[in-house]
Amino acid sequence: MAEASELRYFTTPEHECSYLENKLATTLFADPEAIIGTDLYTALSAVGFRRSGKHIYRPHCQNCSACIPIRVPADLFSKTRKQKRVWRKNQDFEVKVVPPTYQEEYFSLYEEYIAARHSDGDMYPADPTQFRSFLIEGRSEAVFVEFRCSGKLIAIAVVDILNDGISAIYTFFDPAESKRSPGTYAVLWIIEETLALGKPYVYLGYWIKDSQKMNYKTDYRPVEMYLQDQWRLVK
Repeated sequence: MAEASELRYFTTPEHECSYLENKLATTLFADPEAIIGTDLYTALSAVGFRRSGKHIYRPHCQNCSACIPIRVPADLFSKTRKQKRVWRKNQDFEVKVVPPTYQEEYFSLYEEYIAARHSDGDMYPADPTQFRSFLIEGRSEAVFVEFRCSGKLIAIAVVDILNDGISAIYTFFDPAESKRSPGTYAVLWIIEETLALGKPYVYLGYWIKDSQKMNYKTDYRPVEMYLQDQWRLVK
């Protein structure tokens, strides 16, 4: 099996940044034709790579370092008062881990979420092909975590189970249930599940200081940020 240093990598041409206005971005991709097992995928995650569908990538912008990989050391995490309230409020959730599949119920929830939360982005409007390629196809480590109340589907967290933790790929939920804070509850559940599995980290992707959409990621303290090629604890 290849090591991270033996992989080929490819960069995209500059394109419009998805997170910062009036910025151009470049993305570095691991060779999509390479066989990347769980060990190598875990090693890539540990140096700041993420997954989207079949692609493993990280930002590679020449004049910008705003995208900072962030993870939660699960055994150090402590809920805030607000997070404790969210945790208690949602104890009626029925949680089930299932394989990633296409179901009309799943796509309908995803479509409603994208329309309500991301109608200004390149994921709108949602369509089944994009849903499949983004969340279903890609990795054997992936699972869907269903959150239901009295049988009604409220949220789905898409996660990858790595050797050293859980990588939170994407969460979507019923916009009508926003008062429950299902997105927050999903992250709290993932942290608890990481501890239950005896793994150390929850990978939350990239944090960008000037992106309001990314602010929530520093709510789960302490966090570790990947700065100058090493993880640094931020309390």
